[in-house]
Amino acid sequence: MLGEYRIVGRRAAEIAASVERGVGSGDLEPGQLLSPMRELALDLGVNPNTVAAAYRTLRERGVIETAGRRGSRIRPRPASTARGSIRVDAPPGVRNLGEGNPDTALLPPLHDAFAAAARHNAESPGLYGQSPLDPAFARLAREAMDADGVPHGPLAATSGSLDAIERVLAAHLKPGDAVAVEDPGWGSVLDLVPALGLRALPVALDDDGPLPGEVERALAAGARAIVVTDRAQNPTGAVVGRERAGRLRDVLARFPGTLLIEDDHGHAIVDQPLHPLAGVSDHWAFVRSTAKAYGPDLRVAVLTGDAVTVDRVLGRQSLGPGWVSRLLQRAVAELWASGAVDPIAVARAYADRRDALVDALARRGVPAHGRSGMNVWVPVPDETGAVARLLHAGWAVAPGARFRISAPPAVRLTVSALTEADIEPLAAAVASAVGPMPVRSHG
Repeated sequence: MLGEYRIVGRRAAEIAASVERGVGSGDLEPGQLLSPMRELALDLGVNPNTVAAAYRTLRERGVIETAGRRGSRIRPRPASTARGSIRVDAPPGVRNLGEGNPDTALLPPLHDAFAAAARHNAESPGLYGQSPLDPAFARLAREAMDADGVPHGPLAATSGSLDAIERVLAAHLKPGDAVAVEDPGWGSVLDLVPALGLRALPVALDDDGPLPGEVERALAAGARAIVVTDRAQNPTGAVVGRERAGRLRDVLARFPGTLLIEDDHGHAIVDQPLHPLAGVSDHWAFVRSTAKAYGPDLRVAVLTGDAVTVDRVLGRQSLGPGWVSRLLQRAVAELWASGAVDPIAVARAYADRRDALVDALARRGVPAHGRSGMNVWVPVPDETGAVARLLHAGWAVAPGARFRISAPPAVRLTVSALTEADIEPLAAAVASAVGPMPVRSHG
């Protein structure tokens, strides 16, 4: 059953750690059946309750799944095997379009903002017991959200969007609860959900975002939370427009107990207006990060939501990191206040590359998706073959498996590094690698 790998340990924590080591080393493969609890307890010379506790820990960590009488097995994609590992390394001479990074030429210089933050800190040093929010950061963040119609709520600073999403899910859900997630969607969220011991229910989408019928199906099936990307959806570039937002709010109104999490990581790199969904469910959270427009290494996002949700996030945060550095918050506030990023110009730069690639592919009979943001999503009949052929042609792209649960195969191309001269050669290489396909929804 377990091949050559032998699970060891006398305590539940040791047994669980042994299984995780096997998964991490590849000795225990996805889908592999584990020994029944009583059988493993007899082999290890421990009480069956000890093995039961170990298996419970592994389920909560997203490493294994249990199907009643059919036993426990390693998850098809264990939480300890992150989707980020499904990647293609670009050897010398190969252009890398698979990392998902912004164009560094469009990121603002940071030295003036950090110098201003340092001067402010010299005048008013950050100390224990102060508010976790820098006043200027909070004021400017709230003003921007008000302008976009985000419902009013208390604020918190987090270390990026994923940190906020994790904290909000942990504040309301318990292991075993189901979460509706976009499919295809952000691979880190698809990893995070099972890592928290939660179950992911995939929701198909089109260029206008999650399909209302799919959302209703997931919520009716018991999903206690849903994560929605408002704009620049990763990997498809979908945008939730006014009409789709209205239909999604109607669905959420029929399930008011649903925890709604909205991710607006595309703020300041897209030119499509925001149509927030918050306001119809009892608990909600809206997170806006600085990564794509100002720099991934800033690690700062702003979170708002209902009072209970934000209070729980702040309370748990105070027992861990305490707060996100107010020096970083002040530097971000300086960037916002100075107009260091021109959102219209940045959005246009990404749109020009994205639209040119989508159009060039369409002329070659290859449908692609990319309404906003920095990525283009290309459905393919054979994902592995397409990735390999593109690599041979000099282009490294992201395999769609990093972003899919049950959605059809595809590849993701990030346009950040593309020049006008790259578009036609790249489109020709993609068309050669995937061949013409009938137009279909990526949902």
